[in-house]
Amino acid sequence: MEHILTINSRQIDQNELLPLLGQYLMLPQLAKEVIIADATKVVECTEEEKQVARERFLEENQLKNDTELQQWLNRTGVGPEQLQELTLRKLKVEKFKEQTWGDQLEIYFMKRKRDLDQVVYSLIRTKKPGLAQEIYFRILEGESDFKELASKYSEGVEAQTQGIIGPVELSSPHPQIAQALVNSQPGKLFEPMRIGEWIVIIRLENIIPARLDKSTARRLLDELFQQWLKEQMTNNVSFFSNEQVNKTEIEH
Repeated sequence: MEHILTINSRQIDQNELLPLLGQYLMLPQLAKEVIIADATKVVECTEEEKQVARERFLEENQLKNDTELQQWLNRTGVGPEQLQELTLRKLKVEKFKEQTWGDQLEIYFMKRKRDLDQVVYSLIRTKKPGLAQEIYFRILEGESDFKELASKYSEGVEAQTQGIIGPVELSSPHPQIAQALVNSQPGKLFEPMRIGEWIVIIRLENIIPARLDKSTARRLLDELFQQWLKEQMTNNVSFFSNEQVNKTEIEH
């Protein structure tokens, strides 16, 4: 049987290739690439877009001339006829995302906005309930400054920032903290609450509402694309064991 790949002194034929791809967990990635290629094959690009995509591809791979490009093709096993699709892959994926979910973006943004909103909050944590109560009342009564107490008593890394955390998205803090912050106004000081082994005192400092700008739009389009890709992998991909492959070959 004809060998299709040589690695070191090992020659690999087509019957060995599939088991090797499975052994090294490369079949799922191959399946994803096939799904993406099938979905984006109808996406059209202008000649100008093709030229820009090719130049960007060469720059990203540090290919400065035709000689270096040919050497890269030899190393990767990519044929000249495959090169154009490879250079257009990123562009086609981005256009596919926009064409498929662009008109759903505002609705999806509103659905995700609560988690995308950012907060700045102050935090003090300790494992001593009595100390937590004392700190809380000292802040509440205005006897001591939150930053000063955080630097002195907090037992986490926030002590190095005077208790200040953020800006972070509301999906980042512990769910109990996020739930408290989301329905509050800046300046709100919360009574000590237990989270695991810690007793925490938090104060909301600022809320930064999320906006549907270009950066957020790209992020949300990618989320929708990844959700779609996961569904495609679940519903439309089947992997066969070596025994199943051998049985099928025998039957045919």
